[in-house]
Amino acid sequence: MALPENEQSKEQEGPVIRDNRRIDPETGEPRVPEGTAEESSPDSEAAAAEPTEAQAPAENDAELERLRQEVAERTDDLKRLQAEYVNYRRRVDRDRAAVREQALAQVLTELLPVLDDIGRARAHNELVGGFKSVGEALESLVSRMGLKKYGEKGDEFDPTVHEALTMVPSADVTVPTIVEVFQPGYLMGERVVRPARVVVAGPTEEDAGASTEEAATEEAPEASEPTGTSDTSDRSDEDEKTAGDE
Repeated sequence: MALPENEQSKEQEGPVIRDNRRIDPETGEPRVPEGTAEESSPDSEAAAAEPTEAQAPAENDAELERLRQEVAERTDDLKRLQAEYVNYRRRVDRDRAAVREQALAQVLTELLPVLDDIGRARAHNELVGGFKSVGEALESLVSRMGLKKYGEKGDEFDPTVHEALTMVPSADVTVPTIVEVFQPGYLMGERVVRPARVVVAGPTEEDAGASTEEAATEEAPEASEPTGTSDTSDRSDEDEKTAGDE
């Protein structure tokens, strides 16, 4: 029995199956929906590339300027940090040296009575035998540590390093001079550990007056020189006037 023509065409067509899966099961890659992929023409690609190429130099210049500013800021920070560190090191070294000098001065101050005893024993010829060796070794040690003895008979009196116990007039001196040392002084560098206690001889009032007169006499000729010059010029003017009258 023959089927109608329409029914025969439907049976031949069969069902239509469409694969809408977004990922290709064979390759595992995503599928592009039909109708959405449009082929880009060379003109459109060139038009899209022109703005990008024009913006690239400007963006690079801005990024370069930003990096330069950051480098300058970091350099300034490093310089400031280095200066602070240098100042800190100098301050620490200065404080360390001051503490060391102060501690050393305290130790040497405690040894001064022993040095005085050694000096008195030497003056009375009692520094002999083993005591002499010990005394000389101690004096050598404190000398290496920077302690210096001063204050001798005949030195000029200096109130910054000498302590005058007595002042006596003397015609043999023109300036205050040490005539006797009761106790020697000691220096450590420029620091006075102990001032020297001395007796000072000063010039008498007559010597001081004579010195003042001598100084005034020396200044007098210098003061009279301008007057002599003025008189000479006056005489020259008179001679010229007389010559003119003749």
